[in-house]
Amino acid sequence: MRIPHTSTRDLLTVTDLSGEEVLLLFKFASKLKTALKRGRRHDLLSGRSLAMIFEKQSTRTRVSFEVGMNQLGGHALFLGKDDIQLGRGETVGDTAKVLSRYADAIMIRTFSHESVVDLAKNACVPVINGLTDSYHPCQALADFFTIYELRGDVRKVKLAYVGDGNNMANSLLLCAALLGADISVATPKNYMPDTEAVRKAHELSSSSGSKIDITTDPYMAAENADFLYTDVWVSMGQEEGAMERRNALQDYKITQKLVERSAPACRVMHCLPAHRGEEIDADVMDSEVSIVFEQAENRLHIQKALLCTLILNNERQ
Repeated sequence: MRIPHTSTRDLLTVTDLSGEEVLLLFKFASKLKTALKRGRRHDLLSGRSLAMIFEKQSTRTRVSFEVGMNQLGGHALFLGKDDIQLGRGETVGDTAKVLSRYADAIMIRTFSHESVVDLAKNACVPVINGLTDSYHPCQALADFFTIYELRGDVRKVKLAYVGDGNNMANSLLLCAALLGADISVATPKNYMPDTEAVRKAHELSSSSGSKIDITTDPYMAAENADFLYTDVWVSMGQEEGAMERRNALQDYKITQKLVERSAPACRVMHCLPAHRGEEIDADVMDSEVSIVFEQAENRLHIQKALLCTLILNNERQ
């Protein structure tokens, strides 16, 4: 099975890849997914190891990376914040240098994006951002891979994101702009996406043809949308201001009324975990228009493609 080429060693944000590289990754992920469904596995990463650093709790990130490495013939090692010296004062740089001598790649799920950048600067193996407070590139790739499976040409779709302008909003903006998809993000005034992510998305859209729209009106964002997307209102580390956030975001939820405002055959997306009745109504999430669990499954397939691509390309250099 031919491995796609990328010009980057690491995945810190989706913009480490070009739009063409993302599409090649989608095609490769599709081949791996089809092979698995037919009972065929490819030991493309036989003998390789992935070090997984978790400073935040996880269900999908841990399981998808661990299972993915196993299916590829490799091994994943879980390193919780209380299991390694990083939690006792060892620097990120020193941790990166040590793990690079043991593992073939490092995945980290943490709070500060600067920690991921520092890890990559000091590592000599690929570093993958499994989530930070600023970006969630693996989830965004899985989301657009899901759209790619359903629609083929992602340039002909509109995605509307409604809710908190968080790490998912940032990454979806960048991924849409890379691929030429239209995206509209609706958030309250004080919960807008990161200004640098918005600036970069507009910059990318000038060559990809993507239409970028930032608004405070969820119904305007949902107008003619092919996909409606939301995320939790209170992310890990934001519990102290939870009530204030819920009050500010109460009108930014996916309801049946919002679905009816979107395009015919619109599909509903959520990166999980979901709080039914809060950012999304239960009857919408559990309806036939929901593709939430397809998104969750596709974390496995796109990350397998990413692991093969980054690890094997790094070995060739």
